Amino acid sequence: MNTNPPSPATMKTLSNVPVTRLLALGRWTEKATPEARRPVMPFEARDTLALQMTGKIDQWFARSDGEGAVFLMNVTDVAEAHRLLEALPLGQAGMMVFELIPIGPLWPLGLLALD
Repeated sequence: MNTNPPSPATMKTLSNVPVTRLLALGRWTEKATPEARRPVMPFEARDTLALQMTGKIDQWFARSDGEGAVFLMNVTDVAEAHRLLEALPLGQAGMMVFELIPIGPLWPLGLLALD
């Protein structure tokens, strides 16, 4: 077993992981008062479920701080994810915005294959 730390060149190669999904962190905007959201939410739930049924959204969660939603998306292109999320009723109404984080395999696991 190799007990030497990986070289800087190896570390750089391993840190360039492929994007396999996107983490979408939703946040309410000022327009999203509880009264304004109430009539939109049935449509939001329906359209979000449709994205899950087509495979674009893998999992969806509510943020425990109450500030919005979190989606794990089966999308690798940030522009596509923005387009999909902005087309949802809350996005169209300007009530939710998303931070999109490209994610992939945990790169340090690649060190196991170097021995």
